[in-house]
Amino acid sequence: MKTMRLMGLVRKEAYEIVRDPSSIAIAFVLPLVLLFIFGYGVSLDARYVPVAVVVDHPTRLTASFVAELQNSQWFRPATYPDEALAEQAVMDGRAAAIVWLRSDFTRLAYSSAPAPIHVIVNGVDANQARIIQNYLNGAWLAWLSQTSRGEGTRLPTPVAAEARVWFNPALRSRDYLVPGLIAIIMTLIGALLTALVVAREWERGTMEGIMVTPAAKTDILLGKLIPYFALGMGGMLLSTVMAVFLFRVPLRGSVLALFTSSALFLLTALGMGLLISILTRSQFVAGMLAIVTTFLPAFILSGFLFDIHSMPPFIQLLTHLIPARYFVALLQSTFLAGDIRPVIVVNSLGLGALCMLFLGLALLRFHKRLD
Repeated sequence: MKTMRLMGLVRKEAYEIVRDPSSIAIAFVLPLVLLFIFGYGVSLDARYVPVAVVVDHPTRLTASFVAELQNSQWFRPATYPDEALAEQAVMDGRAAAIVWLRSDFTRLAYSSAPAPIHVIVNGVDANQARIIQNYLNGAWLAWLSQTSRGEGTRLPTPVAAEARVWFNPALRSRDYLVPGLIAIIMTLIGALLTALVVAREWERGTMEGIMVTPAAKTDILLGKLIPYFALGMGGMLLSTVMAVFLFRVPLRGSVLALFTSSALFLLTALGMGLLISILTRSQFVAGMLAIVTTFLPAFILSGFLFDIHSMPPFIQLLTHLIPARYFVALLQSTFLAGDIRPVIVVNSLGLGALCMLFLGLALLRFHKRLD
């Protein structure tokens, strides 16, 4: 009899989902739109950076180095007759950096003196300035190596660096960002799906009818949780398909590990939304509270964009209460590195503890009475 009551509540909620397309839009349309916006709009790569090039005394070597910049996907060089005009281009925003090849470039290139290049980088955006500086260093070392092989001589190299990137060899920030984006999007979807459920029942006046049924409060909460869990997993599947086939993010871990961790995280997010809807009884307030308490902390404190270890100790401690922190680590590991057991175990335990916390609080705060 109890199972039949639970199935009846699940069926009733499924009918509500079919009649109210907003839930389907949250589960499927929202991740589609957000992944398009963030996937294509958010990038830590600096490609085709406008660079002002000044050559005091053109020679074969200066032409070779300028050609190295022109053939690079990282730069879009433009030649200026003197350094003053190049500085004006930086001031006007037409260039992000200046590469100044002085008159002694050719002589110094064959000596053990420091690199005969004067580089000026616009430091308004400190992160982009560091990226441009690293790219220019890489272009200089690549040119030295190529020129040495071509001439059969050895040009002095200030630093001989051999870089090996383990988890993102393509050096595409999208491969790193998209798994984190899925965690942020699923946080919002999971919280919104259930944040509006109980609040909607109170606003429509249908909660009274549910209260007088013989169903226990656990049955009522499960009846609302199960359909939206299935809906959220459908959204997760759509997000994964987009990540792999649209954004070409490699999936090096197992599908089982991916969807097991996703199911655990989705239960946690649904528990957060359910607790919010029980406390507010207003769809508008529940929706706003869900965004403020789930989406924004997940975006800022999950390690998705900002390194957690660079935050103050108190904030680092606070991030342990953010479910997305654990899910971001799980997704980035599963997509980029594979099934790393310590990462999976530690972060799954963190998610499991938060899942029990939020679902337990929701069960504790939900009462079968109108007061």
